[in-house]
Amino acid sequence: MRALTWQAPQHVSVESIPDPAIEEPGDVIIRVTSTAICGSDLHLYGVLGPFLHRGDVLGHEAMGVVVEVGRDVRRVALGDRVVVPFAIACGECAMCRLGLTTQCETTQNRDYGTGAQLYGYTELYGSVPGGQAEYLRVRRADANAVVVGHELPDDRYLFLSDVLPTAWQGVEYAAVPPGGTVAVLGLGPVGQLCVRIARHRGLRVLAIDPVPERRLLAERYGAETFDLDDDALAALLDATEGHGPDSVIDAVGMEAKGNPVVSGMQRAIGMLPDAAARKLMLSAGLDRQAALLLGIEAVRRGGTLSLVGVYAGTADPMPMMRLFDKQVQLRMGQCNVHAWQDALRPLVEDPDDPLGTEDLATHRVPLDRARRCTSCSRRRSRAA
Repeated sequence: MRALTWQAPQHVSVESIPDPAIEEPGDVIIRVTSTAICGSDLHLYGVLGPFLHRGDVLGHEAMGVVVEVGRDVRRVALGDRVVVPFAIACGECAMCRLGLTTQCETTQNRDYGTGAQLYGYTELYGSVPGGQAEYLRVRRADANAVVVGHELPDDRYLFLSDVLPTAWQGVEYAAVPPGGTVAVLGLGPVGQLCVRIARHRGLRVLAIDPVPERRLLAERYGAETFDLDDDALAALLDATEGHGPDSVIDAVGMEAKGNPVVSGMQRAIGMLPDAAARKLMLSAGLDRQAALLLGIEAVRRGGTLSLVGVYAGTADPMPMMRLFDKQVQLRMGQCNVHAWQDALRPLVEDPDDPLGTEDLATHRVPLDRARRCTSCSRRRSRAA
């Protein structure tokens, strides 16, 4: 089969590799019909390269049709159309029963002390082959393959694999009071969906991004937008009578614009031999925190800061006095995709498409053009 593979920092390629096979009786194999490039895939393209190996198959947002079924699979059948959550959970352990499927005790990566295995996302999370490929082995399929109908287009369902539940969890964690105001930092796919979900709930949304096209898209769904290159903090305060928004969602993460020194350090670490780079990142890794620090300053006193952008620093300085003094509540973490499926399915299947799932993707390309698409996404992300 053909698959998008990581080869070196800022170098991916589509290669021919062996087809996946049933390895455990709970597996299924799907023919991938749609897959997406996530903003966190771009972290693999650059910062997290030391935790990848040449030939690793990328991608953790996929759906498709079941073409082979393991002997112990009961809930999924040959020919079913399924969405695959990015985290691999057992559905039975204490964490899964709590709805914290990204903390699954059965698949968590104890060698690194991290959470559940993830598709296509470094040795930190199991080095599991990802879904930017023609076929995907879905592990523990009864717990992880979400069966959907055949009537609606892929765009209605694909984003259930990651970005839609991630945005939903981000808004949930933001704990915005009824009729309140939330600021969304970053208008990539997750940020756009945060805007739509918040507006669907009747909230006022203020959104920050340096890219005009992204701001225009968010405005179509009712957001009041501001350019990051202006004084974003002043704009958010002015729009809220000086108090700041009730909640802030950081949908940017570790590679925010505005931290040139840390950016240079990230690039320098990436050029080291992998063993040295891994050791340094696990002991002294830093994130570009411009978005996080903006959120801390902007949120009103007693408000909530919800982090959905990925952070991976181990030595990040934090303004603890400011957080404590402002009485800021902070929530974060990988999305527990499985926990939000029941809430989201009726919305994506609604004929009116209230969250605009068919109005999110900007480019559709065949797999063989994935390398070029990833490179373009990386260039666009540098403005975020």
